[in-house]
Amino acid sequence: MKIPVIHTSAYPLPEHKTDLAAGLDLQAHIEEAFTLKPLERKLVPTGLQIALPKGYEAQVRPRSGMAYKQGISVLNSPGTIDADYRGDIGVILVNLSNEDQTIQPGDRIAQLVVAKHERVEWLPVQDLSKTDRGAGGFGSTGKK
Repeated sequence: MKIPVIHTSAYPLPEHKTDLAAGLDLQAHIEEAFTLKPLERKLVPTGLQIALPKGYEAQVRPRSGMAYKQGISVLNSPGTIDADYRGDIGVILVNLSNEDQTIQPGDRIAQLVVAKHERVEWLPVQDLSKTDRGAGGFGSTGKK
């Protein structure tokens, strides 16, 4: 799929790192490093603007290595970029570790996954079809 992009960053355009990778790594488009204190969050620009086709969204997700090794995550994960948004793709990073974490210019900070979605049209009814689970909510299916 070809997606129009405005790329103002000095870093390469995001790319799939392997043939079967779903995500494209987003890089920090910043002039100087910054430090996130524990539980601090910051909006980080990527230098990318895109024009998605109707029926698609882009999801901004954490990078698993950063999450595991540094405790850095994407606060509103997954962040949704709608097809009609044309501004810079920003990533809300949060430091969930107990230590200060530094983000350098060009660091790969998140991943972007483009996905097809459906539009919803509500159909009001009085009853829903029955299932084994029924209205069982959080934890209702057990621990194991």
